[in-house]
Amino acid sequence: MLSVRAAAAQVIAQILQAKGSLSSLLPAISTKIPDNDRALLQELCFGTCRFYPQLQAYTECLLDKPLRAKDSDVQALLLLGLYQLLHTRIPDHAAIGETVEVTRHIKKPWATNLVNGVLRSFQRDSGRINEFLAENRAFQSNHPAWMEAMLSKCWSAQFAQLIAANNQHPPFSLRLNTRKISRDHYLQLLSDADIGAKPTQYSPYGITLEQACDPRKLPYFAEGWLSVQDEAAQLSGDLLELSPNLRVLDACSAPGGKTGHLLELEPSLHLTALDADERRLTRVRENLARLGVSAEVVCGDGTTPNDWWDGELFDRILLDAPCSATGIVRRHPDIKVLRTPEELDKLGELQAQLLKSLWSLLKPGGILLYATCSVMPKENTRVIEAFIARQQDAICDELMVEWGLSQPCGRQLLPQLDGHDGFYYARLRKADK
Repeated sequence: MLSVRAAAAQVIAQILQAKGSLSSLLPAISTKIPDNDRALLQELCFGTCRFYPQLQAYTECLLDKPLRAKDSDVQALLLLGLYQLLHTRIPDHAAIGETVEVTRHIKKPWATNLVNGVLRSFQRDSGRINEFLAENRAFQSNHPAWMEAMLSKCWSAQFAQLIAANNQHPPFSLRLNTRKISRDHYLQLLSDADIGAKPTQYSPYGITLEQACDPRKLPYFAEGWLSVQDEAAQLSGDLLELSPNLRVLDACSAPGGKTGHLLELEPSLHLTALDADERRLTRVRENLARLGVSAEVVCGDGTTPNDWWDGELFDRILLDAPCSATGIVRRHPDIKVLRTPEELDKLGELQAQLLKSLWSLLKPGGILLYATCSVMPKENTRVIEAFIARQQDAICDELMVEWGLSQPCGRQLLPQLDGHDGFYYARLRKADK
């Protein structure tokens, strides 16, 4: 069995090398540590990524010269040690001693004195280092420099609140199937079980718990009466203006949260759940089975519909497009390590390709709802503006809703402290011929 810090160092080192993400790496390595250490492993990995820009700035100040790329495991230990000293209740001597001990496990005894020295230097000199970094915007915002600059430029008026929300732990929200139980009734069930909760502000289906928990222990979860889903993602269903027996495509559907919601709202839909990743479609099938709803689950690429489409046009299309996920940084803090500005340009091209391909599958008079969990305009309103300029039969609706910020096309939700995530929606109608 691995020690929890050795396991955490392995995960962080692979993320530093862009060889995986928290969601892809943690499940496998969790099986190699004692069960009672798994919560600490998640805390160490998520926390180190959440504060990576600041922790990395500290290591740059403390090291005489940068570590070599092949020593990313040592770099990971420095980051883990600093995270424990700054953000956990672990006693300093234990945080340092246990982290230094891992250098022997990874067979780099030369790093023992280095890791010990850097962590103890931080204990002595943290005040001076903080003064030195006082003008470093990336350090102060705890965001990569490129992301800080882009967010500051795009959302100057909301920048401070956006940064604060990104750096917090995410809220834990549920979506109820209100055909099964009313929100007021379920809130009473939670109150009876001494589980603190409140209704979401904008989604009529949502509840936010005061503390995260294992959803399997919540009333009626196994029966499919509720799902874990952020409030912002719950808004898509009503925007599609569903009615009985419509033919609907949920493109990029995995892991199936929105798919299930559409079928809860209108069980008679003829719904196709599409995704290019067969492995992720397993989650879609599992979620639909738990909810007691059904859809045609198809593995296929939205940019090449001739490979999977049966030729019958859709009344509604939900395109939850691949994006930078900059609206859900607090849920996936490894975005701060992994994402690059160059990726946003590539994603914008993919988003445009998906819109063009899927638009041809939509009936005249039909609706395509474009959604991302990004807060970057170059993935959102600019993509839609460019599409409308090219596509003469595309009309962008003005969304008459209480939430979000009005954009030239669509509306943008920014992550809120103790509220919804960052999300973008644009509703496009296809002109009748």
